[in-house]
Amino acid sequence: MKMVKAIIKPERFEFVKTALEENGFNGMTVTRVEGRGDQKGITLEYRGGHMTVDLLPKIQIEIVVDYDKVDRVIGIISESCRTGKVGDGRIFVIPVEKAIRIRTGETLEESPVGGTFGYPSPKVFEFMSTAEEEEMYVDLEISQSVISQQKEG
Repeated sequence: MKMVKAIIKPERFEFVKTALEENGFNGMTVTRVEGRGDQKGITLEYRGGHMTVDLLPKIQIEIVVDYDKVDRVIGIISESCRTGKVGDGRIFVIPVEKAIRIRTGETLEESPVGGTFGYPSPKVFEFMSTAEEEEMYVDLEISQSVISQQKEG
């Protein structure tokens, strides 16, 4: 699964929400945020003087989707937000390891198709040490501290 995080202009939010719902993407988290990007804010005229506002209001939308639906969500958001002007926003895609539904305890996990970067997923090995190996480590620690004490004295 992936989390698609989009930071957009507030006036474009209703367009994005409607387009996502029409395409079957109903679940989303929406947060009002402030930020700045390449535009570095705007200059306003207020009471005869100029005022620079460098943090502008934005809307952040977070949607968790399956791997095969990421490009579709990105396309929907991009088409709904694009005005061609500076400040249209950014989209970030972040991996999601696990999702747990609190009400039922249901766990959703999905591994990427084809493993990691097209290679099979690495096998997990459990390393266990024997009692003899643990004794050897203890002997090494004691002998090292004795050697360092001899050098100091």
